[in-house]
Amino acid sequence: MFIKVPKGTQDILPENISKWYYIEDMIKEILNKYGYKEIRTPFFEYTDLFVRGIGESTDIVTKEMFTFPDKKGRSLTLRPEGTAPVVRAYLENSMGRISKVIKLFYLGPMFRCEKPQAGRFRQFNQFGIEIIGTKSPAADAEVILTALDVYKKLGLKNLEILINSVGCKKCRVEYVQKIKKYLKNKKDFLCSECKDRYSKNPLRVLDCKKDSCKKIIESAPVITENLCQECESHFAQVKSYLNDQKIIFHEEPRLVRGLDYYTKTAFEIISGGLGAQNAIGGGGRYDDLIEELGGKPTPAVGFAAGIERMIIAIDQQKVEWPAEKRLDIFVAKVDEKNKDTAFRLLQKIRNAGLSADMDYSEGSLKSQMRIANKIGARYTVIVGEEELSKNMVILRNMQTKEQKEVQIDNLIDELMT
Repeated sequence: MFIKVPKGTQDILPENISKWYYIEDMIKEILNKYGYKEIRTPFFEYTDLFVRGIGESTDIVTKEMFTFPDKKGRSLTLRPEGTAPVVRAYLENSMGRISKVIKLFYLGPMFRCEKPQAGRFRQFNQFGIEIIGTKSPAADAEVILTALDVYKKLGLKNLEILINSVGCKKCRVEYVQKIKKYLKNKKDFLCSECKDRYSKNPLRVLDCKKDSCKKIIESAPVITENLCQECESHFAQVKSYLNDQKIIFHEEPRLVRGLDYYTKTAFEIISGGLGAQNAIGGGGRYDDLIEELGGKPTPAVGFAAGIERMIIAIDQQKVEWPAEKRLDIFVAKVDEKNKDTAFRLLQKIRNAGLSADMDYSEGSLKSQMRIANKIGARYTVIVGEEELSKNMVILRNMQTKEQKEVQIDNLIDELMT
């Protein structure tokens, strides 16, 4: 019996890879336009980075991380998200010395040991952006606008933006007490995990996806009624920037996101048809994270989105994918005696900057022509003994089916016209 792909992972096969190229290229094109620079961090980090960064009571840390010891017994974790590694790299490489404000983006695989379901995998791919070094509400708005620009260019429509302010350390103190007071007489009706969250971090109860807890949360006090003046002003300015750009959004006062590092702005972008967890991206401000990880107090804001979920949303909305780039030239040989000449011509065509391929098996000319048709080659160069005796080959237009003899010395010029 052959070995299968691990649960929660998938192979991206050649017939689907063009979708990934298209999305990745579009993301990079737009982010470069906005002034973001790519950063690549390791696939695994020391576990403490995520425990301190994401929050020890979050679902990601308590249930979803792939963690293992190295040979010296140090705990390592496959990265479950991209922000904490970017912040670690920012601090370790003193990137704040280069510029007061740094704009970065990342693109690559993340890993979470959660139950696989539609659009959710244990290895999944994310792109994310981070603006580090500014507390300006305009940066929050830019992050949202950047995300929307990516979705718009990919053809996605009917997206809903949910936005909230989760406050700061100062205004959360009173709010946490209100939440604890509200939940005190309802603890027995909470799920087992939320009973534990109640004592460790009651705000995490607001992020529970179980129906029993969601019903209790519906009537809970909301953070936006407990914001300090600074957080209230910041939130108002973010909304003002979005309104100025004619962006429609909905305030969701119970939106807290699943990571403890968020402060002030938190938002999600959702698309219908993705099931109960219909977010295709989200983010927010994390003004305390850099200090929490050993740096000086530094404000920052970011966003991340899963590529797999974007592909599902694009397919569900029946957005037409760009036509896959066709092969320029296929080189076919009439007989195996012609294979060396065919190979030399193949390389000559490639060296001229054209995409070209040939069949290395001992198939008949008929089978080679079927391959040329299947891969969508524009032209086929047919190498035969009779034509070679005249220093010529046959050039066949695969669309019109017209063909003619061409001097080998003139072949490249003919193909380039």
